[in-house]
Amino acid sequence: MNYERDLHAKNSSPELQKIIADLRTLAEKHKQDSLFLLCLLRSLESIHREIRIEMFESSLPDTRNDLYQLVKDIEEKGGWPYIERMKLQDLLRNLRANPDNMTEPSQYNP
Repeated sequence: MNYERDLHAKNSSPELQKIIADLRTLAEKHKQDSLFLLCLLRSLESIHREIRIEMFESSLPDTRNDLYQLVKDIEEKGGWPYIERMKLQDLLRNLRANPDNMTEPSQYNP
C-alpha cells in the first residue's frame, strides 16, 4: 500500500475523528471553567509526550524511502505537532485588560 494513501486513511479515521469531536465538545462544555480547561490542556500535553516517546519514536520507518515520505508529509501538511503554551506575559496582559474579573482568593494555598 502507498505510504501517502496510508497516512491519509489514518488521518481521516472515524475513530480519530470521534475522539477529536469528543474533545471539542468537552472543551466547549467547560469553556468558562479555566481550571478545567487548564487540566485538559495539561492532559493533552502529557498524552502528546507519552505517544511521542513511547510509541511514535519506535514506529519510525526503517527504510530511507519511507522516512523521506514521512518527512515530506511533515513539511507539506503543517510541520511537527506542537502544543503551544500561553506566555506568562499574555496571561498577565489578559488579567490587566479585565480587572473586573480579578477577585482576591479567599485563602492562599501555596
